[in-house]
Amino acid sequence: MTARNTPHDGAETARRLPASGAPRWRRTLLALVIGSFGVLAQAQDTAATKTAAIASANALATEAGFEVLSRGGNAVDAAIAVGTALSVVQPEGSGMGGGFLAVIHDAATGKNTFIDAREMAPQAVSEKDYLKADGTPNRDTSLNGPLAAGIPGMPAGLAYMAGKYGKLPLAESLRPAIRLAEQGFRPSGALLRSIEHKADVLRRYPASAAKFFPGGKAPQAGDLFRDPDQARTLKALAEKGADGFYKGAVAKELVKSVRAAGGTWTLADLAAYRAKERQPIVLDYAGYKVITAPPPSSGGVAVAEMLNILAPLDLKSMDEAHRIHYLVEAMRRAFRDHNEYLGDPDFVKMPLDMLLSPYYADGLRQSILPDQATKSAWLPSVQAKAPGMHTTHYSVIDKDGNMVSMTATVNTTLGSSFVAGRTGILLNNEMDDFALVSGQPNAFGLIGGSANAPVGGKRMLSSMTPSFVIGKDRLAVIGSPGGSTIITQVFGAILAFIDGKDAGQITAQKRIHHQFLPDRVDIEKGSDIPADVLAKLKAMGYEINDRESWGNMNVVVWDKVTNVKTAASDPRNPDGLGKVEAMH
Repeated sequence: MTARNTPHDGAETARRLPASGAPRWRRTLLALVIGSFGVLAQAQDTAATKTAAIASANALATEAGFEVLSRGGNAVDAAIAVGTALSVVQPEGSGMGGGFLAVIHDAATGKNTFIDAREMAPQAVSEKDYLKADGTPNRDTSLNGPLAAGIPGMPAGLAYMAGKYGKLPLAESLRPAIRLAEQGFRPSGALLRSIEHKADVLRRYPASAAKFFPGGKAPQAGDLFRDPDQARTLKALAEKGADGFYKGAVAKELVKSVRAAGGTWTLADLAAYRAKERQPIVLDYAGYKVITAPPPSSGGVAVAEMLNILAPLDLKSMDEAHRIHYLVEAMRRAFRDHNEYLGDPDFVKMPLDMLLSPYYADGLRQSILPDQATKSAWLPSVQAKAPGMHTTHYSVIDKDGNMVSMTATVNTTLGSSFVAGRTGILLNNEMDDFALVSGQPNAFGLIGGSANAPVGGKRMLSSMTPSFVIGKDRLAVIGSPGGSTIITQVFGAILAFIDGKDAGQITAQKRIHHQFLPDRVDIEKGSDIPADVLAKLKAMGYEINDRESWGNMNVVVWDKVTNVKTAASDPRNPDGLGKVEAMH
C-alpha cells in the first residue's frame, strides 16, 4: 500500500473469474462462503492469481468496494467506498453524521496503524442538558435530537485515510455512494423496520421526516429510496476534502439546523475536529499476533486483558461448562476495568501498562475460583472516585494483502433521529456513550465514572473493536457491531479463529456475554449449549439470560498455505455480503 502521488486516470479494470484457456490462471473453481447470501465462487489461487475479499453488512456496499478496487484502488479506498455507501443504504447503523475506528495494515512495509475518527463533544456540553428536573438522567436528550449528537468524525477520518494511505483521490472512492444516493436503491428490511421503530421521533424534526417519509409516507419494500441531500454533501466532501464538510456551506447548514432545534454546536466545533492516527494495541496469544484498537476504544484493552488472563490455561482440555466459566470470569474482570479506568487518551491518564501487563492478568486469574462464579459485587468498586446498538463493521483484504478492519457507528438505531437540515446528514447520538451522569448506565447498560465524563473537545469511550489476528499460516480481519457485546463478540471470534474455524463458522457461532453489570451471563437465544452444561453453570452461581439481540459480524480469513481468501457476513443479517473476487 503506497500513498497516492498523482490522480488515478479512472480507467476501469474488469473484475471477472479466469477465462478458459488463460495461460496464467487455473480453471478450477472452489465453492466458498455458504451463508444466508448464497454460494460464491472464487478462482483456485496460483502464484499469478490475486484475489480481494470484502465482507460488509450490505451487498450494495460490498459491491461499491469492489468497484473501487477495479479502478485501481487498494483496501483503504475500498473501505472508504464501503463506508460511504453504507451511509446511504444503511443509515440505521452508521453514516457521515457518525464516526469510526479502523485498523490498517500496509502489506509493503508491514506497518499497522489505527485511525481514530471518533465523535467528540461540542465545547458547550453541559451535564444539566441531560438531567431531568429531579436530577435523574434524561434519556430523551441523551438519545434523541441534536443534544444527543457529538461532532461527527467520519468525513475527516475518510479524507485522512484517502490522503495518506489510499491510491485514489477521495472523489473516486465516493462515486458509488453518490450514485446510490442520487439514483436510489431498494431499502433493506432492516432499514424499513428501523424507520417504523423510530417513526415518532423522526417525525419530530422536519428534515428527518422529509428524508425518511418521502411524500409523507414510510417507504415500503420494493420502493426506490433516494437521498439527494446527502448526495450534495458527499459531492462537497469529494470536491474539497474535509473542508467540504467542516467548513463552508455544509458546516453553516449543520450548525444552523442543530442550534435551531436546541443544540449547542458552533462553527468552531466543526473547524476544530481532526482525525487522529494512533498506535494500535499489539499482543501475542497462542502463537498468533493480535492487533486491535487502543483508546478511545475500550474494546482493544478489554480483549487484550481477557486473552492475557486465559493465556496459560488449556481451554481445550476443559469441559464446556468450565470453559464458559473461565471465559465469563475473564470478561467480568475486563469490563470492571473498562468501567473504572478508560476514556479519551487526550484527556485521561490511563494505567495501560498495568492493564495490558501479563503480570496484572496473573493476579486477576488467581482471583477466579475454579468451580464458582465470582459475584461482581465482590470485586472492587466500579466507580472511579470523583473529584468527581447500532453500528456496522466491514473487513477488507485487497489483492496485495493490504487490510482494513473498520467499525463505524451512529450509536443506537438511526442515531439521534435528527437530520441536519438540507445536508441530508443523519446525526449520531454518541453523547450517550459518555458517563453523562456518573454511576448511571447508558443505553447499553455500561456504567462509567469521571474518566469518561463529558468535556468539550473530548471523545467518548467506544466499544468498537476492529482487529487483525495474524498467524504463521493464517490471518483474519474481524469486527462487529453490537454495543457493549462488540467486545465479547470479537473476543470469541479471535478464539474461534485460533481454534481453526473458518470465516463462515466464526460469524455463525453462538455467542455469550458478560459486562460486569448487570451481573448475568447473556447467552444467545437458541444456542446449542446443552441443558446439562447450563445446569452446571447455574450450580456455579451464574444467572443465565437468553438474549436475542446480537451484532452483525463481518470476517475475512486468508489461508496463506492454500492462498485462499474467504469472506463471510453474519447469517443473522440477510442483507450482508461477504465476497471474494479475482482481481487483475
